[in-house]
Formats: sequence, structure tokens, C-alpha cells
Amino acid sequence: MTSSSGSDLRTVAVVLAGGVGARIGFNLPKQLIKIAGKSVVEHTIEALNDSSDVDEVLVMMTPGHLDPILAIRSTGKYPKLTRILEGGSDRNQTTQLAIEALGDDEVKVLFHDAVRPFVDNRIIHDCVVALDEHSAVDTAIPSADTIIEVSDDGFLIDVPPRSKLRRGQTPQGFRLSAIRAAYEKAQLDPNFTATDDCTVVLRYTPDVRIAVVAGSDENMKVTEPIDIAMADKLFQLRSATAKELAEETRVAGLEGKTVVVFGGGYGIGAEVCAVAKDFGAHVFSYSRSETKTHVQNRQDVRDALKAAAEATGRIDYVVNSTGLLAVSRLEDASDDIVYETIDVNLVGSILIAQESLPYLRETAGQLLNFTSSSYTRGRGGYSLYSATKAALVNFTQALADEWVVDGVRVNVINPDRTRTPLRTKAFGNEPADTLLSARAVALASIDTLISSATGHVIDVRRDGSPVDSLAEALEDDD
Repeated sequence: MTSSSGSDLRTVAVVLAGGVGARIGFNLPKQLIKIAGKSVVEHTIEALNDSSDVDEVLVMMTPGHLDPILAIRSTGKYPKLTRILEGGSDRNQTTQLAIEALGDDEVKVLFHDAVRPFVDNRIIHDCVVALDEHSAVDTAIPSADTIIEVSDDGFLIDVPPRSKLRRGQTPQGFRLSAIRAAYEKAQLDPNFTATDDCTVVLRYTPDVRIAVVAGSDENMKVTEPIDIAMADKLFQLRSATAKELAEETRVAGLEGKTVVVFGGGYGIGAEVCAVAKDFGAHVFSYSRSETKTHVQNRQDVRDALKAAAEATGRIDYVVNSTGLLAVSRLEDASDDIVYETIDVNLVGSILIAQESLPYLRETAGQLLNFTSSSYTRGRGGYSLYSATKAALVNFTQALADEWVVDGVRVNVINPDRTRTPLRTKAFGNEPADTLLSARAVALASIDTLISSATGHVIDVRRDGSPVDSLAEALEDDD
């Protein structure tokens, strides 16, 4: 049956965070695993908090693990997060505890898995709107695979028509009175068991029709080890495909701020300096060629940062665009090349990070590194370069986790092949239309600096087009 209009009802999103992560193999609940600088559950809370259709967020957390969620609430970043309660021994008991906590007043309630951090505004909106007319709503997507039914002894017994099959997701939404009535009847069944809440309504209050709204492939559930890598890549894609910021937004984010660029003498670093100045920043450029600054020398890095801070009284952003690329077989690389590559590309990045943190902590700023597409897979002739750039990505992600408590963001730019002196020296002249311009990379870097992102690998593509499939994103760049 359908119910009367409920457009005036409040909407409460209940985050079901009762899992323990046994399949992933971690010693902490899977929803507390950090991806892209935040725990999975915080990404989920953020998505629900940012939805204009949600009035309140309630978290049902694994017993004994409330402190991390309380810490998230204490930041004040999620004002709709009002209550944090312990969940039950299983999904159904957790839902029942949430129903009890919501009281007697009629509301729309969305039950959402804590480990589905990619739920978007469209899905949330569609669920809430569906509850204007219906008492229950599920979220689902078509199945790309053929689904088969097997017998208890492992033999195929049926192949249901794929056109009628869907893969269930969350949110699952209800009028509170409808889901409460279904659970009250379910408690009378001594054999009651269900893997989700729509099943409870379907079985025990079959007169309630359950509407279905479209989910999305990106609204994945992080339950297996491979899901962590896929989720990390999806967060990367969300950053990479963000719209280019307007000029006034860039000015607002940079005007009067202090930007320190290591490797600012030429190439991408020089373009970052030029663009940052255009948008009103105080820019300090350091390089071997112009200022005799060697990033593998701690004192050089310390002196550079100190000079910038003394000149303006602050450092908001530190950009590390330094890099050394020597193309050769490993057996042909001299000791000098081996050590210099590691020192410039990795040790220098470590020293810059260590020396920058005290300044960035004061301004809640950001450190921005640069990697290369070769970080995803080592290639012959690039062994030293690829290894150090891969290490830099891991280093960035680790720092993002460490520096969350300091309010400092850390990201890394992964540009497509870019026209720079470093590349020309290594590969000679190449067709201009096959390379990114250094300015395009610089603009993407500025947009990243003034964003709230942390722990992200930001792909900058030559054609500027968004990456619209996970499969494409997981392919190696050329």
C-alpha cells in the first residue's frame, strides 16, 4: 500500500556501522580503515551530512569502538551528526536499537551501510522523495552478470531472467512507523532472520509495497581487501574529475596567502609560481639553479622555509615539484645517479615534509607533491625514477593519515605526459599535441591546494576529459 504525502516529515539518516572487518583482515572495524585521509565511516558521514535532504545523522557503532566516532563529531565539521550509539550483535538488532532511539514521532529514516562511502546526493534525494508517497524504498542497480541458483549440493538448478534482477544497495528508506511495525511482527517469528531491512518489510508486512530507486556502480560496499584499493581509486577519480574552479574562487583561496615552491625554477614548478602570483599569493621559489637550494640538504630546506615565513609571517602551502629523471638500464646507472635520484626524489621530499609541518600546522595548510604515471607500474629504463615516485605516493597517503590531527592536508599530483625541460632533456622534442602544458598542470595544482581534499592522488589528463569508469582508471597510463 502507499501512504499519504510525507513531504513535511524530517529525514534521519542512520549509519549502520556494526561490522568488524573480518573479511578484510584488519584488527579494527572495517569502517575505521582510512582511505584518502579519512576513515571510511567519516566519508559516509560527510556524504549524508552534506545532503540538503537529510536533517539528522545517527551512527550505530560497533560496541567498544565509539571513541573514533566521538572524535569525528568533536571536530564540529558535521553538525547534523547528533547521536552516536552502540549497535547490536547483528544487523537486525542494530536496526531495532535505532528504531527505539528514534522515538515515537513519525520521520523518514534512511538506513545506510557505513562502508558505502560513495553514496551521492542524487541517490539520497531519490530515496527521500520516494518516501513522500511510499512507506518503504530500496536502492538497487541492474546486474551485469548472469545470476544462477544452485542446490545445496552445488548443482545449478535455475537461471532467473536477468532483466528482473537487481543488486541491492543502501540507503534503504522507510516511514518509521512502517519499519517499526515490520520488526514487531518479525519478533513473533522464532525463526526470524534477514540480511537487510527491506526483507523484513517484505516478509512480515507484505501489504506494504517497496519502491525501488536507482543506485550506482560507484556506491560500492567496502568489505573485501580488493575493495580498499578500488575505493582509494574512486576517491582519486572524484578529485580528478572535479570541475575546474572559477577565477574568483582561486583568488579567494590564494589572495594574501604564502606559497613556497621547491623546484620553482622551471617547468611545472615555475608555472605554479606564476599562476599563484596571478591569483594574489605571496610566492617564494627555491631551486638548485636559481637559489642554490638542494632539497636533499635539510639546512637548505629549513633556511628556505624560514625566509618565507619571516617575510610574510606565515606559510599556507608548500609545493614540492622537484624531481630527477635519469633514463637508463639499472646495470648502467652509476653510484652517483642511484644516490642522487633517491636523495632528490625521496629523501628531499621527506625533509621538506618534516620542515614544513610546523608552519602548515599554524595555518591548516597543505603540502603538495608530484608523482609520475610510472608510479603505477615500473618500466624498463625507469627503475629508479618509478620506484621513488611510487614511494612518494605511499609517503603522501601515509602523511595524510598522520597529519589529520594537525589539520594539515597532503596530496600528490599525477600529471599525464607534460611538456617540461626535464622531459625534453630525457626524450627530446615530441609532438606538442601529445603533451600537457605545464600551465594546465599548475592550474590543477592550485585547485587542489585550495580544496579540502587530503590523501588523494590527483590525475591530470591531457584531454581534460573526466574518467567515467573504474576499469579505465585502473589501466596503466602510457
